[in-house]
Amino acid sequence: MENNNNIYNNEDRYKIEKANRIEALENIIENHTRTERYLERNSDIASSGNLSNSIIKQLSREDNIEDIEDKIVSGGQKASNQWEGLEKNYTFAKGYMEHNRDHMSQEALKNMEEKQQNRRDIINELT
Repeated sequence: MENNNNIYNNEDRYKIEKANRIEALENIIENHTRTERYLERNSDIASSGNLSNSIIKQLSREDNIEDIEDKIVSGGQKASNQWEGLEKNYTFAKGYMEHNRDHMSQEALKNMEEKQQNRRDIINELT
């Protein structure tokens, strides 16, 4: 009898986790959309530091969106999808840093370099 209770508890827990993930996904997408609008409207008048910080946040949000979508759909994350996403974001961020290094604030550059190192470490673990 206790075994049946565990099954129901696991099902309830799964439903709650899925609902929480959907809510988190909605919040991240809303933030991503607002930042995207900000970048479109203010890219010509915003400081380079604000722009680089916004782009760094966008990259992080895009990573989170992909992770949450994978967890909702498959109940977990597949290593190959994670590796492909990390590789894509690593390449994009590397190009962005090379192109905008002179216009980025030291703090934004340091944060982006740390994020890149974390991506490299995870990619190495997955390969």
